[in-house]
Amino acid sequence: MADHCCAPPPLNLGPRQDVSTFRRVLWAVLGINAAMFLVEIGAGLAAGSAALQADALDFLGDAANYAISLFVVGMALRYRASAALAKGVTMGVFGLWVVGITGWHALHGTLPHSITMGSVGFAALVANALSFYLLWRHRTGDANMRSAWICTRNDVLGNLAVLLAALGVFGTGTGWPDIIVAAIMAVLALQGSVTVVRHALAELKQPAAATA
Repeated sequence: MADHCCAPPPLNLGPRQDVSTFRRVLWAVLGINAAMFLVEIGAGLAAGSAALQADALDFLGDAANYAISLFVVGMALRYRASAALAKGVTMGVFGLWVVGITGWHALHGTLPHSITMGSVGFAALVANALSFYLLWRHRTGDANMRSAWICTRNDVLGNLAVLLAALGVFGTGTGWPDIIVAAIMAVLALQGSVTVVRHALAELKQPAAATA
């Protein structure tokens, strides 16, 4: 979830990709992300982990983003820019939600279950690594294709952060490593949201001929 997660790069459509193959890949990663959202949100609530809940909401946001990408793939640029705007708003909502979760856990001094955090965090890492592998061949496609791959690449880094939080909770016996990681994920989501929305609005303001 770095600044450019889900953000379209400069408008360079590059060589034509196999759209039908990309659609199949998107369906696969959509299923993976939707399933992991259900697993992580349940585990995050059971373990009392803000970081797991934050990562679960990220999976939900990604599933929605992949669904949007499926809808606009192959369409004119103005539709892909509109999709990017929707992605940016989704990231902002996710960031604000995580801020609320993190504040609640900090206020109540929650001590997460580190073993659950570690095991579910590792499963999430495997899921995102699989998505990363599936999207790898499309990393140099158009803005919509590249943004899907960038999202997954950054999510792998987020999963590693969750594992570090689990290790920190286990080593310190406090919930602060979990809260710190969740707070970082929230800040990155909000920063990414602002970046994506700005890029999308700039593209939508271009002349109609340029975005056709």
